[in-house]
Amino acid sequence: MPQRYHSLSVDGSTPRAVCQDTRTTARALLAARPTTPAPFDGEKANPKIEMDEKSSLLPSGKKDADYGAAKPPRRGSRFGPDIEAIGVRPSGDSISNIPQVLVPRHRHTLSAEVAAATEPVHNRHKKTATVGGIGHARAPSFMRAPDGSISSMTPLEMGRRELYGELPFLALSGLQKKEHSLSVAFSSFAAQLDVLETDEYLTSTTGKGLNPDEKEQRLSQMSLLLLGELEDDTTTVTTPLIFAVLIASLLMLNAGYNISVMNAPEAFVFPGHSAEEWSLAVSAFCVGAPLGCVLAGKWADNRGRRGALLLVTWLFIVGGAIQSLAPSIYVVMIARALVGLSSGASTVLVPIYLGELSPPNLRGVLGTMTQFSLTIGILFADVVGFALANTTGWRWMFSLTSVMALIQLLLTPLLLESPRWLLMKSPNSSKARFVIKKLRGFRYDEDVETEVEHYLGASKLQSSDIDGSGENGPNIKKRNPTAEMFADKNVRLLVVSTLVLMIAQQFSGINAVFYYSGLFFDGVIDNPLVGTTLMGAVNVLATAAALLLMDRCGRRTLIMWSSAGMFLSCIVIVLALLNFFSKTVAIAGVASYVTFFEIGLGPIPWLIVAEMFDGKYVSVAMSVSSQLNWTCNFFVALLFPKMNETLGPYSFGPFGAILLLTFLYAWIYLPETSGTTPAELQAQLVKKNAGVTFHNMDIEGMASSMPPSLDEWESALVALSNDYHPYPKK
Repeated sequence: MPQRYHSLSVDGSTPRAVCQDTRTTARALLAARPTTPAPFDGEKANPKIEMDEKSSLLPSGKKDADYGAAKPPRRGSRFGPDIEAIGVRPSGDSISNIPQVLVPRHRHTLSAEVAAATEPVHNRHKKTATVGGIGHARAPSFMRAPDGSISSMTPLEMGRRELYGELPFLALSGLQKKEHSLSVAFSSFAAQLDVLETDEYLTSTTGKGLNPDEKEQRLSQMSLLLLGELEDDTTTVTTPLIFAVLIASLLMLNAGYNISVMNAPEAFVFPGHSAEEWSLAVSAFCVGAPLGCVLAGKWADNRGRRGALLLVTWLFIVGGAIQSLAPSIYVVMIARALVGLSSGASTVLVPIYLGELSPPNLRGVLGTMTQFSLTIGILFADVVGFALANTTGWRWMFSLTSVMALIQLLLTPLLLESPRWLLMKSPNSSKARFVIKKLRGFRYDEDVETEVEHYLGASKLQSSDIDGSGENGPNIKKRNPTAEMFADKNVRLLVVSTLVLMIAQQFSGINAVFYYSGLFFDGVIDNPLVGTTLMGAVNVLATAAALLLMDRCGRRTLIMWSSAGMFLSCIVIVLALLNFFSKTVAIAGVASYVTFFEIGLGPIPWLIVAEMFDGKYVSVAMSVSSQLNWTCNFFVALLFPKMNETLGPYSFGPFGAILLLTFLYAWIYLPETSGTTPAELQAQLVKKNAGVTFHNMDIEGMASSMPPSLDEWESALVALSNDYHPYPKK
């Protein structure tokens, strides 16, 4: 992109500022504004005050106020008001705690050899940091790998590269904590390099470096500045991405709807069916789901993520149509298996699709949206039951599966293909670049190419090389990733813990509530559907509460609280059914049971896979976990009616026993899986980049070339209006 300069003159005099590229217009207006108002006739102009170079490098300070320089806009943060004042600290409380290993790993002079190597390829230009009113020319930042290769990236691009590499391409609820811990860690890491470089530059040019207070100030402000830019992805969402999220979430809504749709109309669907026939019709959903989990990966690889979603949508349409037109209970069983296949495939495809479309810092948020879609779908089935759970309406109730899928089918022209899948097929794909440009809202090809590099680099890091195309060459023997994961001693405890928690999640009996709550509430409440709907509403609210707790509590702690709370709830339910308490207490016990499930055993088993497994094992662990989860789900759906008939009020007793064992396992064996702290992640960054040399880590200069924010435009306009005098004094 060629440089474009625009001369700006506010008071009719010689232009006072020049800005690089049209994206910095607002900053140019602020820079162009005179530091003091233009003198009127008869007034004496203030003498011009020169700032030294050291003052211009400091992000803020007393001199800025003295000379009337515009202060940088205040940046918001997810970390609360305290972070606004002190910024992001390194692992210790003082600048002296900067790891000494960082000191030799930065340089200030861009040699002619490196410039010649990088400039033609990346078309980067020298940037000018203009803080405090005086510009300091800085060469573009870049990094040299141990193999001698050079990558020209801004600190922000380096940070995004780290996020792409460390976070899986999955949209899962609860990933927000890991996302912002990584952002904090890299911001502090890069700010330390920036401080070291600034100090060395000032020492070499002025003979005096930064004092400890100035180092502390710059470290805090530069880390906060970079963190704010890294977090911009959480607030900047393009229209194509919004449509992709909404359309894909319809699949999860449909899956949730079909989990609970059989609950309300049991008495009206082919009256006279036996309890065994009905339990087979309900559990057939869980027969198709594991098969869907297996086939979803193959469809996604062969047909593309978008093509696989379209196929699942058609399966929902066909399955819903067969179920609504079924001539017998046995045809309902077949339709339920087909709908279950679609639902199982959806639970695999939707997180993958949204994870590959979204920037890393949005994957946790989008995962939360899909989780809400699932729970809202369960509630929707309960609410619809009030109108359609009768002798004439149950077929319409089943047909809503096809109606929701048809709506999604009509919206599919708005679905974009996954750029990661396109790049896996061809790294030079022009279609992938077009999709990235639409998803991110980029204006410049250079930004698109940088994003492509992030995708390709992260895909390589998270690949298990099972196709023999990895760094060891094309002739290596193909490996079984599942067998490799189970054989890896480093992740064995995590694998066992994941499988144990998946079994505990289903054998806790939660889906007995969603599948057969009408059966359970019969005799407890006059209209069982009211109790069922109440549990659906509690499920949605508990999901929202779980989001707050997952950001504040450890995963092991939540599992222990969840299993203990559900265990006590089971005791209350049994005692209430034995008439030790009122029926109202039984309903409260079920509500407590559902709430405790959603804060721990519901999301945490899936989150462990995304947070703690190496990238090359994430997809394998997720596939194995899904199949085991749906298999256990099948046995609960099949056996609970018989358990309820045999055990009566003690039907929740076996679930209580499983929950007690889960608590003991978590207490004794389960490792804390909430991820490492920002300080520990920062130490890992230092170790990871031990052989990398960073040049010109200029966070301030990077920010000066960013597109202007809304408050910067407002500041520029206010400045112009204050300095404009249409009627000069006489």
